[in-house]
Amino acid sequence: MHSEPVGRRSRPTRRAVLGTIAGVAAAGVAGGYAWDHLGHGSGGSDGDGVGGTAADGTGTGPSARPTGARTFERLSAPDRTVVRAADGGTLATFTDGARTAVLTGPTRTFSEPRTTEAKVTTDAWVRVLPHEWQQGMEKSAWFKGWFGKALGDTSPDVFAVAFEYSSAGAPEKHNGAGVRYAGTAHFGPRNAKVNNPLDFAYHDEQSDFYDYLGIDWTFPDGTRVQPEKARYGDVDCSGFQRLVWGYRMGIPLHNTNTRGPGMPRRAFAIAAYGPGRPVIADTGEQPTDLSALQPGDLVFFAIIKDRPNFIDHCGMYMGLDDQGRHRFYSSRSAANGPTLGDLSGRSLLDGTDFYARGFRAARRL
Repeated sequence: MHSEPVGRRSRPTRRAVLGTIAGVAAAGVAGGYAWDHLGHGSGGSDGDGVGGTAADGTGTGPSARPTGARTFERLSAPDRTVVRAADGGTLATFTDGARTAVLTGPTRTFSEPRTTEAKVTTDAWVRVLPHEWQQGMEKSAWFKGWFGKALGDTSPDVFAVAFEYSSAGAPEKHNGAGVRYAGTAHFGPRNAKVNNPLDFAYHDEQSDFYDYLGIDWTFPDGTRVQPEKARYGDVDCSGFQRLVWGYRMGIPLHNTNTRGPGMPRRAFAIAAYGPGRPVIADTGEQPTDLSALQPGDLVFFAIIKDRPNFIDHCGMYMGLDDQGRHRFYSSRSAANGPTLGDLSGRSLLDGTDFYARGFRAARRL
């Protein structure tokens, strides 16, 4: 979902999608994701470990930091560098043109019993590099220092930070200036024109990261915006990604839906013009090959009933859940905030349910 900047332009009325979205998910999975294909898990989770809570970024599973010689392997589709341990297991993956890095670490389990029985147990830790990755960077001085620290780091990663805003409940955190920078987030103010709480417009869009924070914000081009008081603590789908990747993780942001340095505002613009690189192109159809995905990728959906080719929702890919299904995490109206749950549509990329049918593209920041 999306919003307009302060000085918000008028735009077409939100689509009316009535009732609970129901569907039967296909039993099979249309392909594994790259993290599994690269030997992920050798020395990591055996699939039975139960980690710590997602909110604190800690895990109680085994460490996946084997000793011995490391090798760097080049793979394609997309072009990337894979770091392997002496036993061949995957330690990390770095994608050309992207700042997202996935490292093997202690196993954690993410769950949200309020809205789903599904759980995601993973030893993938998503980090943000100080620079976009390019071939050969493993030889640079900055990488050697960074990687040595990052491989054993259990401080909050992108996943842990994202769950610091869970609509199912997350503790508040304040900085030295008294700004609440983390804690339970909601999607947006109640939309009085919609009566069905499972309708996608029951809570209003247009809440960006600075609305959640309740602070003025100046973007790199000098544009200054002010939060709306009624939206304090709220973030729509793209606002949530900007809150996590931009405000918390340091990826540059801008306040338009055009090309430019950093992450634009709305879902369709992030899909088309965002930083990093596409890993699944938008063909106007639901992708059947999901093998290029890795945890942390942004995933995009066309879910407006009368605009089937318009990207209007985005989320964060988490990997396979305990049923072997490709699950994502996003801020949604029915759950009233960030969720990996299945209220008013399953949070799945594969199968025949509502969001799976609307899945169109993926980008690695």
